Amino acid sequence: MALLTKPELRSASLRRRDALSVDERQEKSLAIATHGAEALSRFAAGKCVAAYHPIRSEVDVALLAHMLEDAGARLALPAVIDRETIVFRAHTAAGKLVPGGFGTMAPGEEAEIVDPDILLMPLSVFDRQGNRIGYGAGHYDRAIERLVAKGRKPLLIAVAFDLQEAPAVPAEAHDMPLDGVITETGLAWFGDRPEGL
Repeated sequence: MALLTKPELRSASLRRRDALSVDERQEKSLAIATHGAEALSRFAAGKCVAAYHPIRSEVDVALLAHMLEDAGARLALPAVIDRETIVFRAHTAAGKLVPGGFGTMAPGEEAEIVDPDILLMPLSVFDRQGNRIGYGAGHYDRAIERLVAKGRKPLLIAVAFDLQEAPAVPAEAHDMPLDGVITETGLAWFGDRPEGL
């Protein structure tokens, strides 16, 4: 049986995710927030955590972000500044948001641009080897490359529903693997658990 291509895997996964009811997404997002906060709160204290504003049928990470902020994390959200680039802008749970590109909301241009220590990342597909498929624009890939070029290696944690898992995702040499994934059934680490967690 031939392996599915990235576009085929993305399309199938997004159809499954889109089929969840609003109530199912809310229930699963609450479970994800609970698991994520349990696993990350102490580690995230004093660190910058980049969350995201959900679009379409993505996991809503607002509650998880608020819980991590309550535990002492500094928050950030991505903002699209041109068709190729996202930056991460400082944010607080009570902060005002403006349209941030591609249907997202983000802090305004007056917000400080920051380099996150932890990236909570949306995606379309993941596998248990830490490979992921985004939405095809490459924004997170380029953002991670810029952080690594500056000597930063953020912890890369996908936030997804279990139904977004695939048996295998095609990976290329330049792809940066995930460190872990939070789903409604818990947080799973790929490879060694990061020190301090």
